[in-house]
Amino acid sequence: MATLATAEICDSNTTLLESGCLRVLPPIFQTYGQSRAFSGPITTLKVFEDSVLVRQLLETKGEGRVLVIDGGGSMRCSLVGGNLGRLAQNMGWTGIVVNGCIRDVDEINECDIGVRALASHPVKSNKKGVGEKHVLINIAGTLIREGEWLYADNDGILISASELSV
Repeated sequence: MATLATAEICDSNTTLLESGCLRVLPPIFQTYGQSRAFSGPITTLKVFEDSVLVRQLLETKGEGRVLVIDGGGSMRCSLVGGNLGRLAQNMGWTGIVVNGCIRDVDEINECDIGVRALASHPVKSNKKGVGEKHVLINIAGTLIREGEWLYADNDGILISASELSV
């Protein structure tokens, strides 16, 4: 699937930006993975320092979706590592955005998916299974709903209420 350039999306959709139907995530994310540009419908997850539900979702068929994880911005452990990166790739996810940390950066950079995260951290997360799937999340002041569309490239990350076309 061809990915639309985020700068072009913004330039040609000022009305959507003004109305809030198109939103820009703050430029706080680092770029990982082979896919520098990716897009797809969003699956949301809210967890805090616990990756059990991350694995559960990534074990389902991705079908070109993007997993957006609100990890509360925690910088104390990672929510995604190399094994989960490979799982996401193999299950057909197009990308993962983590409001938190990842680890195994070299392994994730070999995966044919796009990954955005705040930073890397060598400590693994807890495994208690606490969190919420498919819920409204808030990342850095931006509300993100299940089923909305995410567009990411080297210029930034956009959230759209619906799929966009050229």
